[in-house]
Amino acid sequence: MTGTTAAATAAPRGARVTSRRRRTIALVLLLVALAAASAASICLGAKAIPLHVVLDALTSPQDIEQHIIVRSLRVPRTVFGLLVGIALGIAGTLIQGHTRNPLADPGLLGVTQGAAFAVVTAVVVLGVDSLYGYVWFAVLGALAASVTVFALGSAGGRGASPVTLALAGAAVSFFLHGLTSAIVLVDERGMDVFRFWSVGSIAARDYAIAGQIAPFLIVGLILAAINTPGMNTLALGDDVAVALGTNVARTRVLGVLAITLLTGAAVAACGPIAFVGLVVPHLARAITGPDYRWVVPFAGLIGAVLLLVADVLGRVLASDAFEVGIMLALIGAPVFIVLVRRTRLVRL
Repeated sequence: MTGTTAAATAAPRGARVTSRRRRTIALVLLLVALAAASAASICLGAKAIPLHVVLDALTSPQDIEQHIIVRSLRVPRTVFGLLVGIALGIAGTLIQGHTRNPLADPGLLGVTQGAAFAVVTAVVVLGVDSLYGYVWFAVLGALAASVTVFALGSAGGRGASPVTLALAGAAVSFFLHGLTSAIVLVDERGMDVFRFWSVGSIAARDYAIAGQIAPFLIVGLILAAINTPGMNTLALGDDVAVALGTNVARTRVLGVLAITLLTGAAVAACGPIAFVGLVVPHLARAITGPDYRWVVPFAGLIGAVLLLVADVLGRVLASDAFEVGIMLALIGAPVFIVLVRRTRLVRL
């Protein structure tokens, strides 16, 4: 009996060690891939720049064309790729976990349409025509939309549930989309700004914009880290989570805040970028398993890699004709179809 018990205990322990080792190896490989994608983002494009020139531009900048391209265009673009990829990857993981819906993306809470409506309103009504100006309106619009969705999802005194959040998010999104369409159809200037913003691009952004969205991203990442332990118990169902001592309402509020801040900041600066928040969580779970303490950081890193790779491909293959939002749609749709066919996405 003693030998049998020891063997039974050793087997799960060995499995845990193997799983932890596999995750550690995957994490190292992912960090290497992220470094390679960042280097490619700075070196490659319509005009390839050798790595030693890039290093010179970063360490000993001069007033020459290649150095200006690296410091003024490609480094900020890479920074935005990292920030937005991390934000959307983590936000997508949180929204799929909180709604227990494998097809959910960060825009489900009305964040994207709230930001779009605020941008159009700022341009048409207030005359704001600069990205530095309407980025704040986009963040506020995203926050207002998500608060409205959560309030509607919590109506009736029973608190927000995955189903009510999804239904409220869909209703608010369709409503705001209709209002936005009505405004841009009657105002040419609003249409021009909205069309430029809605493509989804990390080009032509500078450090000032990054500084504007950084506080929202930092707070969102902190809330996401706090939220992950509760996500593991919520995955078992609300009743089980309550029985295990989890404050379901608090966990869900923290999750919604994190999703709103991360998605709102990313969408405000770069427009709606699809497929990152939808596809990345599934890729992360395929590597790490269901533990959100691992899934969340892996999703952030995978999101950054995916976004940078898509942006580089758009620059190399089409000489900057395809913005990252378009390239992600071309890449993300086939990847997601493969995931749907090969994995059981309902396991959330």
